[in-house]
Amino acid sequence: MTAPLTPPPPPHEPSPREPSRREPSPHEAWPPSPGGYAGMAAAPHEAPYGQDGPGMKTELREAAVITVGVALTGVLLGLLWVWLAPKVPLVGDVVEGNWVVYFKDTEGEQAIGVDGTFTLLALAFGAVSAVAAFAWRRRGGVPLVVALALGGFLGSLLAWRVGLWLGPDSDVLAHARAAGKGVTFSAPLKLGAKGALLAWSLAGSLVHLGLTALFGPRDPDPYQAQGAVPPKDGYGAPAA
Repeated sequence: MTAPLTPPPPPHEPSPREPSRREPSPHEAWPPSPGGYAGMAAAPHEAPYGQDGPGMKTELREAAVITVGVALTGVLLGLLWVWLAPKVPLVGDVVEGNWVVYFKDTEGEQAIGVDGTFTLLALAFGAVSAVAAFAWRRRGGVPLVVALALGGFLGSLLAWRVGLWLGPDSDVLAHARAAGKGVTFSAPLKLGAKGALLAWSLAGSLVHLGLTALFGPRDPDPYQAQGAVPPKDGYGAPAA
């Protein structure tokens, strides 16, 4: 004797009085892990230190070395300035028993050429120092940029003083007496445009920033570096 076949009970449907169960959203499916979302690695700032640079103390030491090295090359800039700067011709004369000095060529542009020569040399030295610093360290950083700017300014000051020291005599009256009446002699080196002292710093900072942007190390993608999958929203797109 067989029992009658009875159909399976219908699925349970909540009554109007029974509160329905809310489907958990994808963001609430798993509790967040200590590093963020479930299945995602810890944030990059929580990773062990060691890939972001050599450390602040090392950077400051390197910056000090670069500052001193760049500043000392100002001696070479001063020597080149004395050698390449155009000469400003002066002439001495005696008027009523007193020596006077005047320009031989009143419309000449040699004085402007002196400032231009210093500026162009400083720009070239700034670019070369930036390339050398980048080739040595291969990284950017605020201490390095500050070191290039400060070292360039100190090097420009040193080059200016070296040019005044090794250039023609600054006592033009004594020089005119020694040369004789009507004899042409060179005026001392004079940097009329004091803004040229900043050319080295400006060129070094800009060139180094450009090299760092083009050839410097890139920050790794936190998801690709850790092999994690970014969290997605309910529609399958990466969550914002």
